[in-house]
Amino acid sequence: MYRSILHLDLDAFFVSVERRKNPSLNGLPLIVGGSGRRGVVAACSYEARKFGVRSAMPMYQALQLCPQAKVVSGDMEAYSHYSHLVTEIIADRAPLFEKSSIDEFYIDLSGMDKFFGAFRWAKELRQVIIRESGLPISMALSVNKLVSKVATGEYKPNAEVEIPPGKEGDFFAPLAIEKLPMVGQHTTQALHELGVRTVLHLRAISLEELTRAFGKSGQSLWNKARALDDSPVVPYRDQKSISTESTFSHDTVDAARLKSILMAMVEKITFQLREQHKLTACVTVKIRYSDFETVSKQRHIDFTSADHEIVGVAFELFEQLRDRKRLIRLIGVRLSSFVHGHHQIHLFNDTEDNLNLYGALDYIKHKHGVDKIVRASTVDVNKRLREEVNLFNGKVISKKKS
Repeated sequence: MYRSILHLDLDAFFVSVERRKNPSLNGLPLIVGGSGRRGVVAACSYEARKFGVRSAMPMYQALQLCPQAKVVSGDMEAYSHYSHLVTEIIADRAPLFEKSSIDEFYIDLSGMDKFFGAFRWAKELRQVIIRESGLPISMALSVNKLVSKVATGEYKPNAEVEIPPGKEGDFFAPLAIEKLPMVGQHTTQALHELGVRTVLHLRAISLEELTRAFGKSGQSLWNKARALDDSPVVPYRDQKSISTESTFSHDTVDAARLKSILMAMVEKITFQLREQHKLTACVTVKIRYSDFETVSKQRHIDFTSADHEIVGVAFELFEQLRDRKRLIRLIGVRLSSFVHGHHQIHLFNDTEDNLNLYGALDYIKHKHGVDKIVRASTVDVNKRLREEVNLFNGKVISKKKS
């Protein structure tokens, strides 16, 4: 018995929302992102992509390639609104679905062929989404999430494709290896040096050779080359907040130490935020004094998941709350008001260097652990915390809507 997994991907989502808001932008080469030399391309239309414009490219470079492009700043509230709208449409109709990002969804339609037809049902759902949201969307159906995602990307925009069971290997064979999810620039370069340029070439390399060359990632490459993926569709739940707090073994008024601890806490939960492909618009800091009086303060901010932005807000809230004459026994930080999105393409006015830095840091944390790479100013703090504070061994509090 094979599975039927549908992947849905809103085409050029940010661009489509901007055109929904302003139809005069239809047909124009359009770039969404920050203005000025430090600006970054968050998204671009297919018309702009023909000139070589791509996401995360510095804005000045994009405008050199396509000087006639129209540039608009990002509107995360609008993107969140339309993302929630599409989510509600899917939730009303799908038996089991996963929201993997602000504009991507997986639906498990296994067994539906017995009653209605999975591909027929998927096509009807796509038309409902287009009609009710006014946004273009692509879809692909196959036996697993990997093949469906690759197929959507290969045939979009306006994709409506099915890869029949048993044909996924034939579909994958001629594709360039960089078309496979999570095969980044460094892995692609390493494979090219081995003479591997297509999935068919990759399939010819043994598991032993791949493991020797790429370590644990070799098994993943071997599976992907054969279109193997048994990962489940994870039911969607709307997480409301992520928070962590630390109770000290000895109450303190040491502001420098408290700020270092606060920074370490922010680094931890913002990494989790990025791992979940989310952005936050609200930061809350909590202080509990030695007499157990507890105070908190929050601030609404522009959507982000960048450590340096959230740390700055957390420090300001901490200073506004802190009574310098009183001993502190606990501090905490909470992020809330989430939308789905990737920080790499949402920091509209950040630099390409910062985006690359976050990508590299997150890769190391994901592979080796969240506390394996930290800011120099928190090294000693992290060591002490593991000894006397339950920060990294403590539970991260996540409030979820059932």
